[in-house]
Amino acid sequence: MNVPEGEDIRASIAELRSATTEILSRPVSIDDPVPDVRGPEITSALVEEPAPASRSLSSSPGASAYDAALRLLGVRARSQAELRGRLQDKDFPPPEIDSVMERLDRAGLLDDADFAEQWVRSRHLHSGKGRTALRHELRQKGVVDTVIEQAVGQVDDNSERERAAELLRRKTSRLSAEDVSERESRDKHTRRLVAMLARRGYAPSLAFDLVKTQLNDLR
Repeated sequence: MNVPEGEDIRASIAELRSATTEILSRPVSIDDPVPDVRGPEITSALVEEPAPASRSLSSSPGASAYDAALRLLGVRARSQAELRGRLQDKDFPPPEIDSVMERLDRAGLLDDADFAEQWVRSRHLHSGKGRTALRHELRQKGVVDTVIEQAVGQVDDNSERERAAELLRRKTSRLSAEDVSERESRDKHTRRLVAMLARRGYAPSLAFDLVKTQLNDLR
């Protein structure tokens, strides 16, 4: 996607959005299937790509940092730190990267607050991630704590509890009263289910409380 010098950046943005729409139309695999409620502002944050590689993965040896940045943003939304890191991985010169970052920022394509909000909505809805996991993921993307807390604030205590309970119901849907009648078996299922919720970023106290309630309901 070579853009001649001086061409209105809006043309490139239109191409990017068109490419993004095509990418987002593909199915997304998640741990726990949920109803398909994807939209550009949600699913774009979910789609992952292969691990960083060298500049040789660009479409042509002469591809610019701007071309590479648009392709990366066409796969999914990214934080500023994440995009800069990917361009550095492709061995583009720092001055060229700085220029591209400024150009994309002026075009409104780099907004960490918007990125973080999209990430939280999509990961909480589609992957059932709790607030602890969401904070960790956004820090890995280079988002600052103040922006992270604002984005994670979308998920209140009730929303987190409901999402965790929904995940738990799916995991226990095949259990019967007989499966948890014996103390040893009950303890085994308790440990497994609490660990499942903890891995998804839910507080141990919340996880244990929900698991205890769910298993009691089976008796």
